[in-house]
Amino acid sequence: MSNVAKHIAMIMDGNGRWAELQGKKRVFGHEAGANVVRDITTYCSKVENIERLTLYAFSTENWKRPKLEVEFLMKLLNTYLKKELPLYLDNNIRFEPIGDLSGFSKTLQKTIADIREKTSTCTGMVQSLALNYGARNELVRAIKKMNAQNLEITEDNLTNSLDCSQEIDILIRTGGDHRLSNYMLYQASYAELFFIDTLWPDFRPEHLAEILEQFSSIKRRFGGLN
Repeated sequence: MSNVAKHIAMIMDGNGRWAELQGKKRVFGHEAGANVVRDITTYCSKVENIERLTLYAFSTENWKRPKLEVEFLMKLLNTYLKKELPLYLDNNIRFEPIGDLSGFSKTLQKTIADIREKTSTCTGMVQSLALNYGARNELVRAIKKMNAQNLEITEDNLTNSLDCSQEIDILIRTGGDHRLSNYMLYQASYAELFFIDTLWPDFRPEHLAEILEQFSSIKRRFGGLN
């Protein structure tokens, strides 16, 4: 029996390098990367059994980047979400952000909340953007939530207190680096990891289809023998 990927997570790395290789500013790569997000999201929404696509859009560490680049990314995210609403609705995709959204401007928080509300009745795949997200930060916030609710510290309670409780089946990182960069460390405990050299703006549905094919035949033992 072949494996079925219900939750795919991606670290979309390589936008800046892609632009620099073409002699252009890094922001050009981020714009190209946003177009790839659209293509990959649409593709995944059509693949049977995929329930959730989680994309690392902005980390808690990305604030360290140059101010102008951060400002551009905030504007790009705001524009992207407004522009993508028809895509979400036409493809029955529900938008669910994860991360500490309080770090964003009131304007961006409102856009995020509006898109989430307007897609809340969609019953197909969930597209989850990790925004101002870090796995360590997520764990700290989850523990604080448990303490506030006087919950016993158990794996089930911790899992349910996270921004995303669904385990990851496939975690893909583009751009050639082989690290998780503080991304969904808890949910990726038994994920199959795929590190590829392709820069994110060059990533295509065909690349993902090949990974899904490889995943289907992997023997997943989850610590056991069978």
